[in-house]
Amino acid sequence: MERDKPRIGYIGVGLMGHGAAANILAKGYPLTILGNRNRAPVEDLVARGAAEAFSPADLAARSDIVFTCLPSSVEVEQAVLGADGLMASIRPGMIHVDSTTADPTSTRRLAALYEERGAAMVDAPVGRTPKEAEAGMLNTFLGGDPATLDRVRPVIACYADTIIEAGPIGSGHTLKLVNNFISVGTSALIAEAVATAARLGVDLAKLFEVVSSGGANSAMFQMMMPWVLEGDDSRLKGPLRIGGKDLRFYCRMAEAAGAPAFIAQAASQTYQLANARGNGERFIPTLPGILAELMGTPIRPLP
Repeated sequence: MERDKPRIGYIGVGLMGHGAAANILAKGYPLTILGNRNRAPVEDLVARGAAEAFSPADLAARSDIVFTCLPSSVEVEQAVLGADGLMASIRPGMIHVDSTTADPTSTRRLAALYEERGAAMVDAPVGRTPKEAEAGMLNTFLGGDPATLDRVRPVIACYADTIIEAGPIGSGHTLKLVNNFISVGTSALIAEAVATAARLGVDLAKLFEVVSSGGANSAMFQMMMPWVLEGDDSRLKGPLRIGGKDLRFYCRMAEAAGAPAFIAQAASQTYQLANARGNGERFIPTLPGILAELMGTPIRPLP
């Protein structure tokens, strides 16, 4: 590894974080990671040459740029401000890059605390799927000071082939929530339509043909229907609990801005229902089956 490259820390090497961290490591950056209860991705990265830290403060002490890719702003704030958090070892010139789909209000609050200590924060939420993460082909939307973005961009380019500079701090997370309202909200609409079609006795293979041939088609529809037709939920490995969190954050953001969120609230309620019935760890493509089961016309056994 080249000595002139900044030392990178990565917290949250799960479905998306593992691929991003692996690509950073493969490009020659010294990497320290902090995992969670799932040891498999941690052990894989250590076998590839990463070091393992045992607290955010420990990781920050070994790093010049720290990435987080966590479930929500709750976990990010805990990693930054909690006991043995990043703030305990922060130094002037350090940068925290948050790839979480997070609440931009929280992001701006943390950025102000970093600025007081001579450090900086960038919001860089990621899009696409774990498959693209492993291939180094994610997309990302950056919020932050231009000079800081220049410093982190070469590292981000290790795992993202589409990098959009969104504006000041919080802009990336704002764009990500709007984007996810469109995508996750669309999944709720598709799920309701497919479940209703099943209830009506529609041939779901024919439904797939009809939608695929017209303007109602979408990338989300194409990712969800393989589970409906074949039981394959691997096209979109996003847990329902995360989709529900994204919709809640979007609703909160829209309402704070005085914007209508009628459709978002309805989609959020669909996800809350699915999660309340114990489906939080299932992937988004199973949502049509969950709704169909509630209607008494299950499509196929849920994984």
